Amino acid sequence: MIHVTDKIRLAESEISFTFTTSQGPGGQNVNKVATAAELRFDAAASPTLTPDVLRRLRSVVGKRMTAEGVIGIKAQRYRSQERNREDALDRLIRLIQRAAEPRKRRVPTSPPHGMIEQRLEAKRRTSTKKRVRGPVRDIEQ
Repeated sequence: MIHVTDKIRLAESEISFTFTTSQGPGGQNVNKVATAAELRFDAAASPTLTPDVLRRLRSVVGKRMTAEGVIGIKAQRYRSQERNREDALDRLIRLIQRAAEPRKRRVPTSPPHGMIEQRLEAKRRTSTKKRVRGPVRDIEQ
């Protein structure tokens, strides 16, 4: 069992890995050894994820989740297969932990009285400045 949160635990059978050759520099090791880990997790079929967590997970994961609810993560940061496997698993756990936290509701507040007065005073100063900029009138008339 993979411990994600207090309430969410994933069975190792829910996660599958495939290994391919990595991209980028690395010389002969990159060309010969399949070190990149591709993790696949069927979130929609997971019994431990509630519908709310699954909905938030869709927004957190974005394009990495298919329409069927399968999350795909490719890890190729490290030179060893085992470290890439751990990296992919850590990234999945962090995504699920982010989705498991309910969003805090915003509490609407009103601006402080002093701030309102400050804004109105600034408007009065601007109004006076623009009114003074008007055409010059001849006083002798």
